[in-house]
Amino acid sequence: MARFKENDLPKSKITLSALQKATLIFQYSGKHRWKFYVGLLFLLLTGGTALAFPKLMGLLVDCVKNKDNAQANFIALILVGILFMQSIFSFFRLSLFVNFTENTLANLRLALYSNLVKLPMSFFSQKRVGELNSRISSDISQIQDTLTSTIAEFLRQFILIVGGIALLATESFKLTLLMLSVVPLVAVAAVIFGRFIRGYSKKVQDKVAESQVIVEETMQGISIVKAFANEWYEIARYKTQIKEVIQIAIKGGKYRGYFASFIIFCLFGAIVAVVWYGVQLSISGEMSVGQLISFVLYSTFVGASFGGIAELYAQIQKAIGATERVFELLDETPEKIEGTSTHQSIEKIKGNVSFKNVAFQYPSRKEMKVLKDVSFTAQFGQKIAIVGPSGAGKSTIASLLLRFYSIAEGSIEIDHKNISDYDLEQLRGNMSIVPQDVILFGGTIRENIAYGKPNATEEEILAAAQQANAYNFIESFPEKLDTLVGERGVKLSGGQRQRIAIARALLKNPSILILDEATSSLDSESEKLVQEALEILMEGRTSIIIAHRLSTIRSADQILVLDKGVIAEQGTHQELIALDNGIYKNLSNLQFSNS
Repeated sequence: MARFKENDLPKSKITLSALQKATLIFQYSGKHRWKFYVGLLFLLLTGGTALAFPKLMGLLVDCVKNKDNAQANFIALILVGILFMQSIFSFFRLSLFVNFTENTLANLRLALYSNLVKLPMSFFSQKRVGELNSRISSDISQIQDTLTSTIAEFLRQFILIVGGIALLATESFKLTLLMLSVVPLVAVAAVIFGRFIRGYSKKVQDKVAESQVIVEETMQGISIVKAFANEWYEIARYKTQIKEVIQIAIKGGKYRGYFASFIIFCLFGAIVAVVWYGVQLSISGEMSVGQLISFVLYSTFVGASFGGIAELYAQIQKAIGATERVFELLDETPEKIEGTSTHQSIEKIKGNVSFKNVAFQYPSRKEMKVLKDVSFTAQFGQKIAIVGPSGAGKSTIASLLLRFYSIAEGSIEIDHKNISDYDLEQLRGNMSIVPQDVILFGGTIRENIAYGKPNATEEEILAAAQQANAYNFIESFPEKLDTLVGERGVKLSGGQRQRIAIARALLKNPSILILDEATSSLDSESEKLVQEALEILMEGRTSIIIAHRLSTIRSADQILVLDKGVIAEQGTHQELIALDNGIYKNLSNLQFSNS
């Protein structure tokens, strides 16, 4: 897959409303805003001193005609002084803009991340992680470059164009008219042509990236390639892509040749034309040689600025587009989370759960009801198992209990109180989930267990590990609790990850426990250890067990059989087995006959 490049960032039209939206970024500058304004002052001083340079160079050259050595020394000293001042102004301009930008963007990043983390699950179900990552990385980087240098450079080029043209007119009005009719047009044409060339370079890069995908896929699936004896097929596929790369690259090379010819002839031709006409005016006595030198330098400033300002304008357009996309995320409404840093203040709930005529459809699939008129009750300390075929709505019940989504009809109550009346942190702070696909964070085992209770002591962490049957394998590692688990826990086996997740849940000591097919992907030995740990975990709390393997739920107080979003059957294992031609009985016969 072609990697995301900064050049691919979409641009936004620079309108008054877009500019107003972009200036909202200053809200995040806080006490650092003054640095931006002082930086602008130094920018003006940098531009002003730069404009004085060509004029003084012309006066210095004219000292040859006047044979005025003292005057030459004086002007040379002023030029050195101007260079010294420019160095100081540039240093403060850059350091102030960087300081302002880094502090502002740190606040913006924090605000964006804080808002993202607090957004509801319905938002994440409709957005790709890569897209959200791009907001925090590519879009913020684009804003960073713009605030640090692009705006300053754009304003500096603008000052040089306006000031340069004004000072050109004071040197020679006739020559200024010639320069304005030739040099800016050639400079702008060079920019447009240059952008076209870069477009071709990008096509080559994209084609190379496409060919690289073939290499990656082949290497990753080399066993399949060899098993099917398809080496020649893959070579032919790669060869086709390489031929396309060659064709586009050669065509791009021709355009680069045209571009080089254009630059040599037109741009330098325009400078020759201006100098030639200036020499004619000097010969006729309308301007001095020093004035001609000043004019040529000013022309170079103006031409270069015309060429550069178009690219800078495009960068500013990208930055405005990036700012709009960042603020779109900041405008998303987060969940109401109180934000306490510890779990100490969370009030305990008992754990009586009641679903009353619950109906639900996902926001992204509103036409399809996942649950229809679901009602059941789980008393404190009971084990309620939910079984059924894939897509029946089992995991949806867990999501609704955690209030990841709002229900369309009916109500869910905990301890005879509607879950929407609970503070989210209190509600979720009293629940733990052990999922089928355990997600661990890329730190140590200690950090992952303590995620259930960030202020837990060493003794509490070790006690949770022992109860979860995780202590023995943790002790077998050289670093013990300080063992790094790797990204998403890849350095641990499935059973080890599952037991870490159980230890995490135990440490949290929830009132309501949700087990989402917690043993379905484990081998027999791991399943036995995990099942033992789960039995300890389920003691003294309400447990909602979403099960795939029916052998794990025989002792459940109540089993709900979900089918097509409705509870088709309900009862204990013995009651459901007794139902003739029942769904549970058929599932049970199917599983146990295969085992």
